[in-house]
Amino acid sequence: MQLDVESLRTFLAVLDHGGMTSAANYLEMSQSSVSWKIKRLEERVGRSLLIRDGHTIRPSRDGRALVDDARLIVDLHDRAVARLTTSELSGQVRLGATSEVSAARIAAILGRFKRSHPGLDIEFITSDTSRLSVMVDDAEIDVAVIQVSDADLRSDDVVLWTDSLKWATCCETPYEVGAVPLVTYGDDCFYRPLSEPILTEHDIDYTISISVPSTSGTYAAIAAGLGVGVLAEHHLTGDVVEWKRGAALTPLPQIYQVARAVPGEHPATAAALVEAIVAELGAPEAVETRLLIA
Repeated sequence: MQLDVESLRTFLAVLDHGGMTSAANYLEMSQSSVSWKIKRLEERVGRSLLIRDGHTIRPSRDGRALVDDARLIVDLHDRAVARLTTSELSGQVRLGATSEVSAARIAAILGRFKRSHPGLDIEFITSDTSRLSVMVDDAEIDVAVIQVSDADLRSDDVVLWTDSLKWATCCETPYEVGAVPLVTYGDDCFYRPLSEPILTEHDIDYTISISVPSTSGTYAAIAAGLGVGVLAEHHLTGDVVEWKRGAALTPLPQIYQVARAVPGEHPATAAALVEAIVAELGAPEAVETRLLIA
């Protein structure tokens, strides 16, 4: 019998956080992955470790017997990894990201990065793509996680994932005729230069209904029925649906989420940070867990 550390970590998270869903949020993985790890662990030990009682989960007798040893194993593993992965990098590294990736997700990445590189001081800011692009070109930050279109994609950009853009509205406010109230991210909104010319091209009058500086705020405004906006397709959930009139318009472009480092020869700190970001955000199947919708 061999017990893998990540299954034990998942087992403890389910108990500590009161269920599969909360454990999935804490571990930043899908609920199905959590269920699979628990199932694999129970198959390996040949015993049931958790008792599912309605909406609650509690440890079985064998589960209670395993808890203390599991904590010791996970703790020893993490301490060993921290010692072996500690680097000699020092100084400051500065990261900027748009709100398309949640601050909590970025903070988790930076927390792990800091543990691997304790000699580094980390600065993190959130802003819009236009400002972050200028900051990384001027070396005011070392790495930027930004959105770009085909025209602005550079050869040394590291593509994390691609997004299809959609016109979005609340299911209760279809805006089938007349002028359209538009929800934007403000004057520096990345989507405005892409979307407003399309409305003009198709003779659709519009007014700026509300401007909010984040993906979560834009989603909330659209969900509340305050207007039509442009969102990445994966944000079309719940009350936020594709705007039917928009489906007949000139298609919106595909967008790339990229990690962009300071131009020229990248310092070791920037290269290490890009590598850490790619390791966390580069897997297509993890898109839903790394993006902020609520």
